[in-house]
Amino acid sequence: MYQQMIFVNLPVENVETSRKFFTELGYSINPQFSNEDCACVVISDTIIAMMLSRKRYADFTKKEIANSARTSEVLLCLSAESREKVDELVERALAAGGTDNDDTQDHGFMYGRSFDDPDGHSWEVVWMDPAAVEG
Repeated sequence: MYQQMIFVNLPVENVETSRKFFTELGYSINPQFSNEDCACVVISDTIIAMMLSRKRYADFTKKEIANSARTSEVLLCLSAESREKVDELVERALAAGGTDNDDTQDHGFMYGRSFDDPDGHSWEVVWMDPAAVEG
């Protein structure tokens, strides 16, 4: 069966800073699609984040590029297999230079936290009790 993928393209100030940040979170970089203007971050088999220099990002749009440190252009949300994995990933992000959003959400059946990467892109990490989804 075909598995649809998502390629999230994000403008960044410094590709090497992004490469280092996401590597410290435990993700790999696909060298085949990476260079000095782009870091291809492999989040999973079906989720790829392309960290593009602002110059390279501009090749794909005629629109003004948002300054993600001041404005929100997208909210990115990753699932986690447990509450502990939510905390683990967010703590790694903070240790690697990310910023805590102070947005812990604990609804019992669902738990999430969020952080901003070095460029200000907002990332949420969420766990949901599988029993709550099935019911």
